[in-house]
Amino acid sequence: MAHDQNGSTLKYVQGSVRTKIPRPAICPQHLRRHSLGSFAPRSMSNPPAMSQAPGKHLQEQLSSDCSSSLDSLDNLSMDDYWTEVENIKESHGSEPDDNNVEVKTPEEGELEADWLQDAGLSTLIREQSGDDDDIVLLSTLTRTQAAAVQRRVETCTRSMRKKIKQPVRDVRDVFAAPNSTSRHLKQQDVSDTQAEQRLKYLLPEEDKSEADPDRQETSSPGQGYSSKEELINFDVSYSEQATVWRKRIQDDKDARKRKDEGSLPQYVIHKNKLGMTRMGDLSPADMKKVHTLALIELTALFDTLDIEVKRHKVVKVKAGDNRLFGVPLTQLIENDQKIVPNIKVPLFLQELLCCLEQKGLETEGILRISGSVARMKNLQKELEENFYQKTFDWEKVNQNDAAGLLKMFIREMPHPLLTTEYLSAFAAVKNITDHKQRLHALNLLVLILPEPNRCTLKCLLEFLCKVIGKEKKNRMNLWNVSTIIAPNLFMHKGILNKIPDGKEKQQAEKAADIVRMLTHYQDILWIIPFFLVAQVRKLNENSSKRYQFYDKRLKNLLRKIHTEKDKQEKQNTFNKIRIQAPQLLKDTLEVCLEREMTTRNLVQHFHKHLHQDSWDPSNSCKCNGSTDSSEFYLYEVGGNIGERCLDPDTHIFDLLKVNPQAEWIMKQHQKPKES
Repeated sequence: MAHDQNGSTLKYVQGSVRTKIPRPAICPQHLRRHSLGSFAPRSMSNPPAMSQAPGKHLQEQLSSDCSSSLDSLDNLSMDDYWTEVENIKESHGSEPDDNNVEVKTPEEGELEADWLQDAGLSTLIREQSGDDDDIVLLSTLTRTQAAAVQRRVETCTRSMRKKIKQPVRDVRDVFAAPNSTSRHLKQQDVSDTQAEQRLKYLLPEEDKSEADPDRQETSSPGQGYSSKEELINFDVSYSEQATVWRKRIQDDKDARKRKDEGSLPQYVIHKNKLGMTRMGDLSPADMKKVHTLALIELTALFDTLDIEVKRHKVVKVKAGDNRLFGVPLTQLIENDQKIVPNIKVPLFLQELLCCLEQKGLETEGILRISGSVARMKNLQKELEENFYQKTFDWEKVNQNDAAGLLKMFIREMPHPLLTTEYLSAFAAVKNITDHKQRLHALNLLVLILPEPNRCTLKCLLEFLCKVIGKEKKNRMNLWNVSTIIAPNLFMHKGILNKIPDGKEKQQAEKAADIVRMLTHYQDILWIIPFFLVAQVRKLNENSSKRYQFYDKRLKNLLRKIHTEKDKQEKQNTFNKIRIQAPQLLKDTLEVCLEREMTTRNLVQHFHKHLHQDSWDPSNSCKCNGSTDSSEFYLYEVGGNIGERCLDPDTHIFDLLKVNPQAEWIMKQHQKPKES
């Protein structure tokens, strides 16, 4: 077990490389009053530091809380949940709902068409053949992923056929002639297969996940960790893992009963030498591919587990005159980016959470005890008028009122923070019987959230962890916090929640448990699985090969001619790399590689050469600030990846084999004074 500076307990399979998932800062610069050390957070604008010093660990408190109080969901109190529901109703009162979201229940086939559109495969249901991008994407899918796509294409095609052609009823439809039914079915079968022909030949002949370039052999699950810990594997497609699990579960009918619904297992991350990839490490173009692949994988996982999710479709939002509350999240962030470029979380939310961190973390019953409705209404009005004028005084805000404003801000969003499209999918996760598969589904759901929603959700979860970390003083444990936040996330005023009679308690427990998992496992949920990164690499490779020669004889001839030359070049390539540092050096730095050399070793080597006495100052570019090694970040650029900020424990020799065409660029980022 290891601890990081942010307080995250990390456990590893023996012989594996450790992983750190630092947490981003949420406190604005002008409100920060004390330094929390020299930790550099990982984010889109602030990549991860190559090394961090050990620190106190918050996750131990969460685990202790789970083991002491979370015996089973049936024994956990839901009083806080229902109290919060009543507080929400009281805060709304009889006021008209000006910012209602009109949600439309999609017609038959409309869901599938929208899904194909989101997955970038809409051309598969058009008359013309799919374009090259569709073919390239489909060629990278696993068997379960391709099957999920094919189901949607078939359903959408049948629906479109019904809409286009509505035949007049004929007497022969009532009094069918002999063999007419069978003839009609044959014609329909032929027609139904026309749309899937483009997919059929693209279905993988074998499981692509077995050829995952990021896969690394490790010790068996029974070695290297205690019986209370479980191995979580990011190498193999989640839907493929679920397929294997379903076959095994049929032979073990009591496995479901042995699961303790109230416990939160400790997971051991299955590592590989290519390094962990976290959200914010990849270029926007590659993240777009991750979003597409994650959506397909999530659908394949739900299909494999026989879980049906009805996605809501947002029609419109009645825009109000407010500038903070009730404003669409994307619009709020766009407005704030005019003040602070590249900001990912609304300025108002950052300052509100900073106020709560400074004054409310140790307040007993924080989040549970509601503030004065009248005072919060006045504060809301004052914030709308004065926040962007920078004249609002946070010192006068009561802690409980600030907590009430936080929950009000989440509830008043025109669209749910978990999005209208995927709110039901988050709720459906609790229907998955296997706990590890719930974690897989949540990981994919977090990946497909729009970036503003994902960053804002992370910011909120970070704050909740800090509240739980002060449990001894504020008497708020993980379950208390989850039951209070759940109604604010899942009971959105614009979406009608039709809960069957007698199912209220069950639905409430599901919502609270999802928030509990999001909070407790957020470090794991913000990792991009290895198999998705491998698929992105394959997608980029196939895209670059689309115009290659397809004559096998010519390719074989060229291969024979260049075999010896390629072997020699590859051997030289794997023995050394050239590091570019445009911010610091005019020339490249050549480094001879050793077999087990990691990113951390390269950064240390780079820092050593940059500051050694024999280094030629004329070769150095001017830079501002310190050149401490903790401020350097090595990037893998080009080849089969757009850009990737490397994990400190990435084995460069192994990565070079996967992406021999990559360039290696060292970037310097100024370490924030506080994090």
